[in-house]
Amino acid sequence: MKAVAIRAFGSPDGMAVIDLPTPAPGDGQVLVGVEAVGVGGVDAVIRRGTLGANGFREGHILGSEVAGRVTAVGDGVDASWVGRRVWAFTGLGGGYVEHAVAAVGEVVPLPEGLSAVDAVTVGGSGVVARFGLSHAHFEPGESVLVRGAAGSIGIMTVQLAALGGAGAVAVTTSSAERGERLRALGATHVLGRSGEGGSGYDVIIDVVAGADLPSFFGKLNPNGRMVAVGVVGGLPPADFGAAMLAAFRRSLSFATFSADTVAASDQRAVRTEQFAATARGELRSVVHEVLPLERAALAHRKMDAGEVFGRVVLTP
Repeated sequence: MKAVAIRAFGSPDGMAVIDLPTPAPGDGQVLVGVEAVGVGGVDAVIRRGTLGANGFREGHILGSEVAGRVTAVGDGVDASWVGRRVWAFTGLGGGYVEHAVAAVGEVVPLPEGLSAVDAVTVGGSGVVARFGLSHAHFEPGESVLVRGAAGSIGIMTVQLAALGGAGAVAVTTSSAERGERLRALGATHVLGRSGEGGSGYDVIIDVVAGADLPSFFGKLNPNGRMVAVGVVGGLPPADFGAAMLAAFRRSLSFATFSADTVAASDQRAVRTEQFAATARGELRSVVHEVLPLERAALAHRKMDAGEVFGRVVLTP
């Protein structure tokens, strides 16, 4: 089968299409004939080498989420899974392939009317957005700023905050055109990338991090909470907490959030609910482009250039 591996960390030029044997599912696993692969911000972070020596080595297969049809099951898995359309989490790798293995506990059946492309657009990002807002203790009526709102996590956060009764949903983005698209998804205020002109937020959900993260503490209300759910802009400065401590009397909070800390059963319940809502048209799946698996490097170039609004999806 074809797969996309990292030949050298850094630019997308270090990605290569390789041939691998089709895997067999192990105990507690299923084999999925992949129809769609979600290209996520975490893939770009891993490919760039931002996470350092965290278990990633040359030859690593990128990709965390796929959708398709179960073609085989391993020992201990009910044979009735075979033939079912599913979304599957493959971990922090193993998704840019034609046939993917996943633990059966990380597999969610797809409802009728939801395509594989839409499933990988909503599946990973929706859970991060839902639990990221919960991690920030978001309550109806509060004002929310979504930093880096044009990506799939940001788009889902905007929708869920609006549907959750936010008093205002502000976004940072790179253009007026993107701002109008975000307004159609529930945003009420559009700011530039640096957040100029915006302040008074109870919650900031930050997908970007990077060098400018400390400046956003000044945009929080007293008792405001910032939660970093991504680092697509790189790691923040080592002393980023100094800006929060300088505003000590305003009782600000900062936290990170990873879906790894949420029980698999809770994630499955939310994904099942969000897949059904997307199939009904209550949540919108925003797909930037669908590309062949062999053009994964192009997808990463588009992400690095800031061209992507929503999610790029690969199809084997």
